[in-house]
Amino acid sequence: MHDANWEPRIVAFFCNWCTYTAADLAGVSRLKYAPNVRIVRLMCSGRVDPQFILAALAGGADGVLIGGCHIGDCHYVEGNLKTLRRFQMLKRMLAEFGIEDQRVRLEWISASEGDKVRSVINEMVEQLRPLGALALREQFKEWGREVADGQPVSVALGEAKQETEVAHV
Repeated sequence: MHDANWEPRIVAFFCNWCTYTAADLAGVSRLKYAPNVRIVRLMCSGRVDPQFILAALAGGADGVLIGGCHIGDCHYVEGNLKTLRRFQMLKRMLAEFGIEDQRVRLEWISASEGDKVRSVINEMVEQLRPLGALALREQFKEWGREVADGQPVSVALGEAKQETEVAHV
């Protein structure tokens, strides 16, 4: 159970040419969306490294939204195809860590779709509320202490536990 006043924190990685421009259009058009999102503008969604997503989640984000140009409309020709491949791989890995599917989302949003930015952000906030805080930061701290103490590291991988011995240096 989580605090009734708790609000999810979302980090959004938006492509400069389409999704970021759509978010700007939403603002100019006075379309209101939840204030729970912090937008990071990148030149292309293809520049979103899976490590960025993991760092956001480990740093306290409860969800990550990636926004890029529609397939076939990428300003860098195939950047969004690269994003899609990385995203599919990342989702499989996050599932192995027991991270819910709704916490990381990929959307194709063109520059003219300010209303879609609003609806996607609001929908994601509503999907994250019942899930509660991710609390991955605390899990990483615990794993870090185990490593520092030279103890076995317990990593939850889906239903199974994997024990890995960490040698003292």
